[in-house]
Amino acid sequence: MQQHTKSNFNENAPVLDVKNLWVRYDTHTVLENVSLRISGPGEILGIIGPNGGGKTTFLKSVLGLIPISKGEISVFGLPPEKARQYIGYVPQYSKYDYDFPISVMEVVLTGRLKRAGLFRRYSQADKEAAEKALETVGMLEFKDKQIGEISGGQRQRVFIARALSNDPKFLLMDEPNTGLDTFMQDELYRILAELKKKMAIIVISHDVGAVSAHMDKIACMNRRLFFHDGKEMSREDFIASYGCSIDLVAHGVPHRVLGTHPYAHGADGSACGCGSTHIPISLTDSSGNEKDAEEKDAVEAE
Repeated sequence: MQQHTKSNFNENAPVLDVKNLWVRYDTHTVLENVSLRISGPGEILGIIGPNGGGKTTFLKSVLGLIPISKGEISVFGLPPEKARQYIGYVPQYSKYDYDFPISVMEVVLTGRLKRAGLFRRYSQADKEAAEKALETVGMLEFKDKQIGEISGGQRQRVFIARALSNDPKFLLMDEPNTGLDTFMQDELYRILAELKKKMAIIVISHDVGAVSAHMDKIACMNRRLFFHDGKEMSREDFIASYGCSIDLVAHGVPHRVLGTHPYAHGADGSACGCGSTHIPISLTDSSGNEKDAEEKDAVEAE
């Protein structure tokens, strides 16, 4: 059987170009009028937002795994279905039976199926690519271990290696720090800092501290996308993004508590459900001006 080849793509086209994207499940709107453009490699975009805000749906739309209701998505100038071969994807939950006798190396090799095809043996090039990916994430010495014999954090690194094994030009990661301790999280973001030199990266995370510390740009997603060219966001941005009262924690200053608002999940904000979230940011007003020191030190609670 002939080995699959990659379709040509326009190297001058944006890595990702999303225009007025809508996704609906029956009558329920999950994504509303989302637009986003990533021109090339060199930056990591972190997407944060509440559960059910559409973050994972957005990634699946970019991968061409779910139908869109309206709008356009192109990846390297191609529709998502044809561009999928250029994308590495680390899903939020990896559905493996950890008691099944499959080795770390065999797990990573499954990332080469798009090249090898379902019914062809892995080539020497496939094996070398898998080893290189394992080396990138510091897991090469475990290649012969059964996947269930290593820790959760080590397994997560293996799944990242699986995404890298196909030499992607664009990397999508859904909660990649799941199961990683602080040391391994730092190591993960060190790896991503190297990878971004040659590929664009989108990371979905609930760890807003990590997003603030390690991402180059931040977007908030709660059905709509609130994109920020940088890391500074106003209180109004977070209210619009999360739709609930939220604690903002600025670097080096005490936290301030936002008052409740009538358009939250309950009239007094009590039915919010997502609780207080500590967000490491710089406090700015809606015009982008930093609040004065006296106001930073104040704690407002209605």
